[in-house]
Amino acid sequence: MHPALFLFSRIDPSYPLSMPKPLTFDPHPGLAMVQAWISSLKSKTGRSLDEWLSLARKSGPKDEPSLRAWFKSAHNLPTNSAWWLAERTFGKGTGEDSPEAYLASAARYVNDQYSAKRAPLRPIFDALYHLSRSLGKDVRICPAKTIVPIYRRHVIAQIKPSTNTRVDFGLCLTTYKGKLPKRLVDTGGLAKKDRITHRFELTTPAQVDPDVARYLKLAYDLDT
Repeated sequence: MHPALFLFSRIDPSYPLSMPKPLTFDPHPGLAMVQAWISSLKSKTGRSLDEWLSLARKSGPKDEPSLRAWFKSAHNLPTNSAWWLAERTFGKGTGEDSPEAYLASAARYVNDQYSAKRAPLRPIFDALYHLSRSLGKDVRICPAKTIVPIYRRHVIAQIKPSTNTRVDFGLCLTTYKGKLPKRLVDTGGLAKKDRITHRFELTTPAQVDPDVARYLKLAYDLDT
């Protein structure tokens, strides 16, 4: 049995004492914004996404930076639309176009983060994943390319392989006024108005311990 499983069962007694595989992920909240952009393209610009991509491949510049500029100068598109369309013209960013596309990419994002020299860090990620899932059914785990944010109503935590030997587990403790343990590093997030204000620096799965569980649960409880 994984040494952290006891922690999971203490948070949620119904949580299974065997780690289910493969891991499952949740659609990223940002998908709604991307889908709204796609659905509004025709009415706002006169062309649908497919029509813009067809035009760009036929008549636009052949490199991405020039294509971004072309969308803006030749077609008066705003900066964000120019960037998104240029990415999609070159086959990038399509993982955000639908929940199905995103979920197909999510596991790959995690595998890529913990590949090569960072592969030994994967057990730390897995322990944090299961600890987060044990908080409740309203937890959403939504991988991005370089980090894995964890949501309740808002981001409450994030998992990031910061070096080849360390995973940073960031927590949102913006409204907490109590004393924190020394191993919880202040990220400067409060001053920067970043939701992630503190982090645990983890180098082994055994460090996913009662302190980590306690302060993750605190971040979860604060996000009501």
